[in-house]
Amino acid sequence: MAKDEPPSVSRDLEVLRRKLCLLLDSFQSNKKVVAFMKSPVGRYLDRHPFLALAVLMFVTMSAIPVGFFLLIVVLTSLGALMGAILLEGLIISVCGLSLLCILCGLGFVSLAMSGIAMISYVVVSCLMNYWFSPRPLPQKHANTNCQLAMKSADFEGLYQE
Repeated sequence: MAKDEPPSVSRDLEVLRRKLCLLLDSFQSNKKVVAFMKSPVGRYLDRHPFLALAVLMFVTMSAIPVGFFLLIVVLTSLGALMGAILLEGLIISVCGLSLLCILCGLGFVSLAMSGIAMISYVVVSCLMNYWFSPRPLPQKHANTNCQLAMKSADFEGLYQE
């Protein structure tokens, strides 16, 4: 039985990069995405990627609070049909103010998270480029006498008058 060698990390990263490129190509060729990117908002977000990431994070994080708010509105509307109109107005007002506070907080959190994500992306891509960049192989049998001779020649040139 011959044992197979595990694939190298660079090969795995290359396969992952190809899969991500295919996924991005499928997103970018979608008709709805193309139509959105041709709109003024899409062009603006294309020029400002940090803002696009912040908007994306804000929308995804605010879905749950907005859903709860809409659920409370529907439930209090059903209560209003039963005759508690004053209570409905009070509950919707309190819930609206709390939703406003939550969405403002989520806005700040989404800006912070998108900033952290952008910084992490830059750091990780720089590290990946540094680690996996082609470098010249170190010479194992370097002539140290030659290097010393070059250094002494530099010093001799300094002391000549």
